[in-house]
Parts: sequence; structure tokens; C-alpha cells
Amino acid sequence: MPWAPALLAGAVVLAACLAGLLTRPVGFLAFFWPANALLLGLMIRVPGTARPSGWLAAGAAYMAADLIIGTPLLTNVILNAANLAGVGLAYAVYTRLPPGLRRLRHPASLLHLTLVAVAGGAAAGVIGGLANPILFGRSVISGWVFWCVTEIVNFIAILPALLSAPTLAAWPRVRAQLARTRWTDYLPVLALALSCLAALLIGGPGTLAFPVPALLWCALAYPVFPTAVLTSLFGFGTLSLVAAMPVFDVAASQATSDLISARLGISLVALAPIMLAIAMQNRNRLMARLQHLAAHDTLTGVANRGAFQARAQALLSSRHGPAAALMIDLDHFKSVNDTVGHAGGDAVLVTFSQRVAQCLRRDDVLGRVGGEEFAVCLPDCPARDAIGIAERIRAAVKQPIRLRDGRQLTVTASVGLSTTDGTAPVALEALLAEADARLYDAKSRGRDRVEGISPG
Repeated sequence: MPWAPALLAGAVVLAACLAGLLTRPVGFLAFFWPANALLLGLMIRVPGTARPSGWLAAGAAYMAADLIIGTPLLTNVILNAANLAGVGLAYAVYTRLPPGLRRLRHPASLLHLTLVAVAGGAAAGVIGGLANPILFGRSVISGWVFWCVTEIVNFIAILPALLSAPTLAAWPRVRAQLARTRWTDYLPVLALALSCLAALLIGGPGTLAFPVPALLWCALAYPVFPTAVLTSLFGFGTLSLVAAMPVFDVAASQATSDLISARLGISLVALAPIMLAIAMQNRNRLMARLQHLAAHDTLTGVANRGAFQARAQALLSSRHGPAAALMIDLDHFKSVNDTVGHAGGDAVLVTFSQRVAQCLRRDDVLGRVGGEEFAVCLPDCPARDAIGIAERIRAAVKQPIRLRDGRQLTVTASVGLSTTDGTAPVALEALLAEADARLYDAKSRGRDRVEGISPG
């Protein structure tokens, strides 16, 4: 449906505007205005909404919301021209950011997102400042400052959560992760709730910082999205608390420097937990990458010698049934390199490892233990089944391999098989040594064959 993105933009803006208008004191701007940030986030995450039809639908929704509550037409036009100008410039700045900084994958991306918020706030403030004497009887400068700061606060509070939200395709994985959570995983949220309660009970300006340590704990414990959501809740909750303080009479002091300073300060403080969460996410990804590289062969992606031995021995130690080991070696691999070059030989090794892996069961372990030599550990595998797996591997390897230059190559493999009936403990080294001896037999007897022993 070509109009579906536009209808989505209109519906989101209308709902957000009506929610924001409920916080508008008579004769003043709304205290909470999520519509602009939600529209910007929607246009970023759902590009189809950023088409002209989406902008038209959003503009109509802005106007409709004000008409519903009876806003005069001139005021309606001015207010929503400012809204669209802010979102428009913010979107233009965002789309010109380097691709690596558009999503929250680097701490510096949050600083660039702040630049987007400042651009959007400044653009809205220009129209708002010029209209401030007409609408509210106040100066142009005070109107620009307050309008700009309000937009910046709303953008900073909402956009990080929208930009870091998982895609629909990722939600099954998110639900699986939530199913594995323990009650201790919710301790940072509990600490945040208690610190907010303490701030309410104790009172005073210093209590605004009470939840910050708990937010930093959340950033250390959770991914970016939940941290951004919790930070948004903290920001809007704290801003609501500030507005309710006796020192801030919103109706009389909406544009005072104290209220502006409090709003902007709270929003900027809330950036720290999100930046920390991004840094921790990058650290965790790097550690996972390093751990993967340390345990896997860089060419084929299968376990390297050390990781294979550790995993295979752990399996054999935890299982007490029959088991088997395979040693597999590509025949005449040196001639393969001589014929197609080392790049072609690497491609053959990658295809070979993939075909072997496809012949194995879920708990079997495959590792590269030499140049063209691979080992397999088959736990809970009787001798007959092990021979069947070995023969499937040998047959799969013989299928022609198409190289990138279009040439086809056929290779064969020799397989040595060693089995144990599980009646006595067996060391992996002994099982592999026996399989390696049988591999030597396979090669000496003509290659492209499986040689094995029956359990003794």
C-alpha cells in the first residue's frame, strides 16, 4: 500500500500531539511535546514515511490536533510551521551524518545526535521566537531560547530509544533473551526505582542527581535500547518533578533561565548512561570477536586445534556412551594449490569445511588441526553410525567445487576412524592417535576411502 507509510506518520503525529497538548498550560507551550521527536525517529527508522506524502500527512495531523482542542487558526499555523521546520532541518542534518554515526553504535554518534537535536531546536526556535510576541506577548529572544531548549530536550530524551530499538525481525531473539533473564538481572532497575523514590521523599535540588548512579549501573548491565528507555523515563520524570517544584511556576516562569537551565541540564546528564551503554556494547562485541578469533580458524571458521581439543575432551568427559573420532585429510592438496593458486586452495578449504559441517550432528565438534587436515569428535555415536557419517563426508567432498573464476575442481578426502564402545574412559589424545593411524592406512591404500576400527 503506497499510502501506508504516510498514514502511519499521520497517526503517530496525531496521537503524540494530543498527548502533548494535554500538558499545555493555557496560553503557553506544552510542557511535554513528543510529536516532533517521534516523527523524526519514524522517518529515520521507516524511510517510506519521509516521502512528500508522509510530510503532508504529518502536517495535516499537526493541524488536526490543534483544531480538535480549538486552537485559533493563526496560532495553529505558526506553531505547526515551527514543528515542521524543526523536524525538517533535524532530518536533513541527520541524513548528512557519516553512515557509521547514524545509529547508536559508537559513543561519538550520540554527540552527533545532540547536534541534530540542536539543529532541530534552533530551526523551530526561529519561527517560535518571531511568533512569541504575537502569541504570548513575550520577547523574541526569550521565545527562541525557550522553544529551542524545549525541542532539544524532547529530541535528546526520545531519539536514542527510537534509534536503538530492535527491528521487528530481531524481536524473537529479544524475547528469547528475556526468557533467560534471572531476578538478579532486574536489580539495576530496582535500584533506579528506589533512588527515584528517595528523591521524591527527600526533596531539594540535589535529589535530581540521586538516580544517576543507578542509571550508570543500568548502562553497565543492559544493552543500549533498555538503557535509553530507562533514561528517557528518568528524564521526563525528573523534568515533571522540576516543573512541579514551588520555585518553578510554569504559568508564570516558563521562559525563566532557571527552568531552562534545569531542563537542559537534566537532559545532558541523561546522555552519560547512554554513552556508557554504547561503549560497553562495543566492548562486549570486541571481546566476543576476540574470543571467537582465539577459538576459531580464521580461514574456515571452524574450531582451531586448541578449541577443538578443549571442546571434544569436555564432551567425552561428560558423556559415557560410545564415541568416535575422525581424522580427515584432503588428498593431493599441494597439487590443488599448484593448479589453482593459494587463493583457489583457500576457497577449496572453505567449501570443504562447510560440506563436512553439513554432514555432522548438532553436538559433533569439527576442528582444523593442520593445513588441510581436520578432526571430528562424535559423542554418543556407535561405530556403525560413525562409519555412515564418515562415508557421507567422503561423498560430499567429491562433489565438484566451482571457483570464483568459473573453473570447477574435484577433490577427494581420506578419512581415518577410531571408535570406543564407552565401557571404559578414553582420552581424546588416544582416540585421535588411533584415527590418525587409520588415516595413514587410508592414504597408503589408495586415498579417497574410509579406514576404521571396530570397538574392542
